[in-house]
Amino acid sequence: MGAAILFAAAAACVKALDGAVPLAQLVLFRSLFAFPVLLPLLRQAGGWGELRSTNPAGHVWRMVFGLIGMAGAFYGYATMPLAAVTALGFTMPLFLTVLAVPLLGETVGWRRGLAVSVGFGGVLLMVRPWGTGDMPLVPSLAVLAASLSWALAMITIRRMGEAGESGVSIVLWFAIGSSAVAGIASLPGWVWPVGMQWALLLGIGMVSALAQLLMTEAYRSGEPTLVAPFEYSGIVWTTFLGAVIWAEAPDLWDGAGILILVASGLYIWHRETQLGLKR
Repeated sequence: MGAAILFAAAAACVKALDGAVPLAQLVLFRSLFAFPVLLPLLRQAGGWGELRSTNPAGHVWRMVFGLIGMAGAFYGYATMPLAAVTALGFTMPLFLTVLAVPLLGETVGWRRGLAVSVGFGGVLLMVRPWGTGDMPLVPSLAVLAASLSWALAMITIRRMGEAGESGVSIVLWFAIGSSAVAGIASLPGWVWPVGMQWALLLGIGMVSALAQLLMTEAYRSGEPTLVAPFEYSGIVWTTFLGAVIWAEAPDLWDGAGILILVASGLYIWHRETQLGLKR
């Protein structure tokens, strides 16, 4: 719950910048300002030796997917209502369910398959690509692409973990790699932040890193199928922040789409819990 609140706060910081800082710089500062939170974790885990890796290709793929996911989400937060971006982000478990079949060799039964179909129906209600919706199509597609990339990143992390890669190594190498790539991409159109923009950028980096650590601890110490549904509380916090700060309110169709998305995602987690107990 704490992680969900902090991720919502970080999203609000991105939106508050109102496009004043280029997207590549947002990603750069998000990664750089995470180091003050992450370095003590590295020291606790045993120092710089923990960064030795036996799977450099895995880190590269994790960085690519993570960068696409981060950039798409940030673009969405800057151009769309907070709650809408959060809700579209809930397609990640749907993508993960679909991708687990060809990439992880898992079997998905008709119940979860139907839940995935219903969930994407909720996406259509929100976006309404036939032209009657208020959601901008391009940012919506960018957020969906980000969710797909996050799903691929989760599968990559799972494979790396099964191969013996430590969580500290995965998190730190992503921060290092994304800082380097985003730094290079930022140079052509660099804009120096001023005043409150620095505070917002610092908030994005440190708050996101703290949220990531809380989420990691939750999944490390608790059953994933028990922890996962609490992630959906994020829709409450982003709806609240969007309404209070920017007077955002989902219309009837958006609200219906959000409810369908959340319900389908929760059903998938519920079904996976049942299958896990049977196994």
